[in-house]
Amino acid sequence: MAIPVYAFTGFLESGKTKFIHETLEDERFNDGTRTLLLVMEEGEEEYDLSTYPHKCIYIEIIDDLDALTPEALEALQKKHHAKRVVAELNGMRPVADFYAKMPRDWEIAQEVMFADSTTIETYNANMRSLVVDKMQGCEMVVFNRMTPERDFMPLHKMARALNRRVDIIYDYVDGTTKFDDVEDPLPFDINAPVITVKDEDYALFYRDITEEPDKYDGKTVIFKGQVAKLKKTKEGMFAPGRFVMTCCADDITFMALPCKWAGGEKLASRSWVMVEAKISVQYHELYKGIGPILTALNVTPATPADPDVAQF
Repeated sequence: MAIPVYAFTGFLESGKTKFIHETLEDERFNDGTRTLLLVMEEGEEEYDLSTYPHKCIYIEIIDDLDALTPEALEALQKKHHAKRVVAELNGMRPVADFYAKMPRDWEIAQEVMFADSTTIETYNANMRSLVVDKMQGCEMVVFNRMTPERDFMPLHKMARALNRRVDIIYDYVDGTTKFDDVEDPLPFDINAPVITVKDEDYALFYRDITEEPDKYDGKTVIFKGQVAKLKKTKEGMFAPGRFVMTCCADDITFMALPCKWAGGEKLASRSWVMVEAKISVQYHELYKGIGPILTALNVTPATPADPDVAQF
């Protein structure tokens, strides 16, 4: 039987402990299910087990994540006969550091990020890779310590640039909360006869088509990209794409889409082309599953994109 894991991320003093504590005081969550609480970062807030409606919460402090093993985590779970896990992660470590240690039968049920609205922009400027790490994978981000006069749009843009589907909640100092219902239209018309992707919009296009390929099925797109060869190059196949930077130069990655085109395997690697193609959703080994596949209607030489490295 799978063990659900509720992961809470964010930097020190971002409100993780306070939220977890309030959740464990709530009978809707703390319904008597034996719960292992893993604490990997200790701030000013402390857990008070005496306030919980059911005495079924078992705290374990993890001082050294590097020394942790899946076997050790499984032993802690069995020690307390826990049926679920709540994990307060260390904000200065990538989320994947903990996920890589989880036993096989543990699975993420929810990942929520907490961010202090008064400091998160500073973290984003100085520790961008850690902010990206947490925002990209979470289902919901809570910006707390909001004041009534605070403009939420910079926070909205920060979150949605990294995760288009993330739910955003603003938690105000007067005790009120507001759900972010701002719609972010794509910078290209997905319902046009031909979807035209500008050079500066390639990163958003790639993320959207790979996250929600079904809405592109049967449509036609035109975009500029560089030629790449697939690992197992098949006759009549190549992969047009772009180098994309998420947070900094160290994480630049080539993001491409498999494309059928007679003679595609003969195109020069890294050459720039303009591709007009029909989109279908099929299995491909590049995705290790279902994803968008292009069938080119036209491929022509092109000048390099501007900028040559795409960004969100």
